[in-house]
Amino acid sequence: MYPNSKVNILYIFLDILFVSASVTIIILVKPSFNFNGFNNQYLYVYAVFMGLWILASLSSNKFKTTSNMSIKKIFSSILVCNFFILGMVTILIFIFQITSISRFLIFGTITITTLLEIITGTFYYSVHNSPFMIEWMGGDVLNGNSELNNDYRNNKSQSLTSSYLLQDVKYLQNGITQETSLTVSNWISDNIDLFSTFTIILSTTTRFNVECLASDHFNVLVNLKRINDIQRINKFFETVNSKLPIGGVFIGSGETYQLRKSRILKKYPVLLNYTIYSFDFIYRRVFPKLRLTNKIYFLLSQGKNRVLSRTEILGRLYSCGFEVIEEKNIENLMYWVAKKIKSPAFDDHPTYGLLIRLRRIGKDGREFDVYKLRTMHAYSEYIQNYLYDKNHLDDGGKFKNDFRITTLGRFFRKIWLDELPMLINVMKGDMKIVGVRPLSPHYFKLYSDDIQKKRIRVKPGLIPPYYAQFPTPLSLEEVQQNELEYLQNYEKHPLKTDLRYFFKAMCNILFKGARSK
Repeated sequence: MYPNSKVNILYIFLDILFVSASVTIIILVKPSFNFNGFNNQYLYVYAVFMGLWILASLSSNKFKTTSNMSIKKIFSSILVCNFFILGMVTILIFIFQITSISRFLIFGTITITTLLEIITGTFYYSVHNSPFMIEWMGGDVLNGNSELNNDYRNNKSQSLTSSYLLQDVKYLQNGITQETSLTVSNWISDNIDLFSTFTIILSTTTRFNVECLASDHFNVLVNLKRINDIQRINKFFETVNSKLPIGGVFIGSGETYQLRKSRILKKYPVLLNYTIYSFDFIYRRVFPKLRLTNKIYFLLSQGKNRVLSRTEILGRLYSCGFEVIEEKNIENLMYWVAKKIKSPAFDDHPTYGLLIRLRRIGKDGREFDVYKLRTMHAYSEYIQNYLYDKNHLDDGGKFKNDFRITTLGRFFRKIWLDELPMLINVMKGDMKIVGVRPLSPHYFKLYSDDIQKKRIRVKPGLIPPYYAQFPTPLSLEEVQQNELEYLQNYEKHPLKTDLRYFFKAMCNILFKGARSK
C-alpha cells in the first residue's frame, strides 16, 4: 500500500468502462461474434469476470493513488494486478475444464484493457506532474522537479520529534494512533518514554530521514512504518544503528509471511483466498529469491510490500547489531523492541539460494564451511542465541520449537536430503563418513569443556554416532555421553569403531525408523 494512498472511485468506473470497451472491440474484430450471441452466451460470464476484475484490482491496491506516484509505480500496479487476473482466470478454466468459453474473448479482453490502462496511466502521470498543473493546483516547482518537492513535503510531515516539534502530549499520541492504532500507541508508551528529549518518532520508509538525524543524540528511535516497504532493509537498520549509542532502543514493525497468510485467508472467501495467496506467495516470496526473476520483481514492485519471515526480520536485526528484548504481534503486524549491542556485521551477501554454506567447528578447532541444502529461512544463523534463550533445547539436543525451519526444510531433514552436499566436505578432507556432528560456534559452547577438547582432536562426520544407539539420545547430556563413548572408542580403534557405528546406524535408520527432527 502506498503511503497516504486512497481509493479513487473514478478509476473503478474507468476500469469498468475499459473492460466493456475491450469486450466490444473483440466482438467487432471476431467475425464469429455478434452482440445478440454475446448477450445470450456470455452475459453471465461477463458479470462474473467483471466482479473478479474489480475484486482483484481492489485487493492489489491498483485503484489507490498518492500525490507523488511515479510512472514505475503506475505501470507496476497495472501489470502486477492484470498478470494476477490472467493467472487466476487460467487456473479457473483449467480446474473446471471450461471449454465453452472463447479463450480469444477472455485473453483478448485482458490484453486490450491492460493497454488502455497503461495509456491512461501515462496520460495521468504526464498531466499530473507537469509544472503548469502543479502551479495551477497551488503547488511549488523546485528546480523543475515536482517529485522532489512532494517528497520534501511528505518527509517533513512524517517526522514526529517529541523533543522540539511536538509539545502537546495528546497531539503526539493522536499522531501515533492515526499512523498505527490505539493499541499500538499504548504498547509503545508502555515500553519507552515518548516525551523524553532523547526520543524521536519517525514514520518513514527512506533511509534519508534517519541519516539526517544527529548521531548519539537520541537514545530511542521509533519508526511507525513497517519494514516490508523499505527497499534496502539492512542499510536502513545499519543507519539506525549508527544514530544510537550502545544500549539505545529501536522500535519497529513488520508483517511476517505467517501473519500475511492469515490475513489473506481471512479476507477472501474459501477457494478464492487460497488462489490469491498462492499467486501472492509466488510473486512476492519466490520471485525475489530467484536470479531470473529478482530484477523483474524489484523493477515492478520497487521493493514495496515485500514478504518477510519472522526469522528473516529477527536475523536482520541481529546482523545489524541489535538484540531483540521483546516482540509482540499486534493487529497483524509483528512489533519489536531491540537494543543496540554492537556495530553491524555488514552482511551484503546473505545466502538465499538452495545450496548454502555454514560455519562449523572442525578438527583442531578450525572453522570451516559446511555445504547443505537450505532448510531454514535466511539470516537463521544470527538468532541461535535468541532461539536458545527463548525455547532452550528439545529432545535429541535440538532447539525446541525451531521456527527457523521451513516447511520444505522439515521434509528435507526427514529424508536426509539436506545432508547430501556434505559429501563435498568429505571429499575435501574436512569431514569423514562417521563422526561427531560438526557444530556451530554457539552450539559448540553448550558442550562441556572435556568433550570440547576431545571433539576437536578428530574430524567431524556425516553420520553422527547417536544413530548407532536406539532409541536415540533424548537430551543434550545424553548426546554428549553418546559422543564421549564414541570418541573414547575411536581413540583406541579408529577404523574398527567407524565401521561398527556405521552398520549400527544404517540398521537403526533403515529398520527401526531412527530419524532426525
